[in-house]
Amino acid sequence: MTGTEAPSPFRLAYVPGATPAKWARIWRERLPDVPLELVSVPAAEAEDAMRREDADAGLVRLPVDRAYFSAIPLYTETTVVVVPKDHVIAAVDEVTPEDLADEVVFHPLDDTLGWERPPGEPGFERPATTADAVELVAANVGLLIVPQSLARLHHRRDLTYRTITGVPQSQVALAWPEERTTDRVEDFIGIVRGRTVNSTRGRKPADEPKAKRPAASGAGAGGGRGHGAGGKQQSGKQQPGKPARRGGAGASQGARRGRPRRRS
Repeated sequence: MTGTEAPSPFRLAYVPGATPAKWARIWRERLPDVPLELVSVPAAEAEDAMRREDADAGLVRLPVDRAYFSAIPLYTETTVVVVPKDHVIAAVDEVTPEDLADEVVFHPLDDTLGWERPPGEPGFERPATTADAVELVAANVGLLIVPQSLARLHHRRDLTYRTITGVPQSQVALAWPEERTTDRVEDFIGIVRGRTVNSTRGRKPADEPKAKRPAASGAGAGGGRGHGAGGKQQSGKQQPGKPARRGGAGASQGARRGRPRRRS
């Protein structure tokens, strides 16, 4: 036994329909020594779970109390209507609220779309949960409007769903208590935002800056191409034992003439 305590787990709450699997996998690859606990909570209880410190952060549905929580919106879900497979709506790709005017549409108590009432005719009562409402749809008693992830979560072979336009949509976000923005929370923020391990916005130290070259001095400061330290041209004095070089255009012309022609 080394006596070293294991790090406390990072607890991530998630509401029905949210899918933390991809981010959880990346967490375990990057932080294998820090356990990640996934805590499933009903959408209406996600905020309370974080207030009670049952979770450090959560994948929740907006809105949340922005006076207490920080939140990063992640994606907006398509809204769909769940219908029996033999319903007339199953024959089309997309519907509008007007298409449901004569249909019974259930409004469960755990509704996540935030409206006062859905389109269509109200049900005889409000089902306690979305799962209960799905059972009623399967019994051909009415229809249900939910985010697409919930339609998939409660999939049944005798039901299908179609996109509905012109209605509220649900936004999924990463939220956490602002006053408890810990290093672990920052790690998870980096993961959901797609930062790499070496991202300069992450918590890992950046690479050491490259050492600067020492400032050049003396004769080399001018680049060594006929200039001294002050940038002046080097003297063109003739070296002993060597003929002086002609400069300018005349020198090049003389070089091209060669020996003079002999007159005939």
